[in-house]
Amino acid sequence: MPSPNDMSSITIWHNPRCSKSRQTLQLLRDRGIEPTIVEYLKTPPSEAELTSALNALGIEPRDLMRKKEAPYQELSLDDGALTRAELVAAMVGNPVLIERPVVFRGKRAVVGRPPENALDLLD
Repeated sequence: MPSPNDMSSITIWHNPRCSKSRQTLQLLRDRGIEPTIVEYLKTPPSEAELTSALNALGIEPRDLMRKKEAPYQELSLDDGALTRAELVAAMVGNPVLIERPVVFRGKRAVVGRPPENALDLLD
């Protein structure tokens, strides 16, 4: 198992305009970790990557959605008839819907809200 100082073992889906994402990144850096940074708005995850992230987080798509973003209402994503695959596809097509930041280490992941959640991956 990689040590917490193995900088290649941590990845963050990051939005530099988001204060929680910046705080989470700084929290990692303060511990000597320079994670792989994926600016997911510029480089959105694929359906497979997003499905893998949901599985690592142990949550369903709506639990990772920013429900106050315009596409959530515009695409009627609160419709209970939508399948998991349809919700994932909506997030891939509209990455602004993805809650941020998401921090990964191996097969584990956390949402950095609050930023201290990332510390759970360092044990």
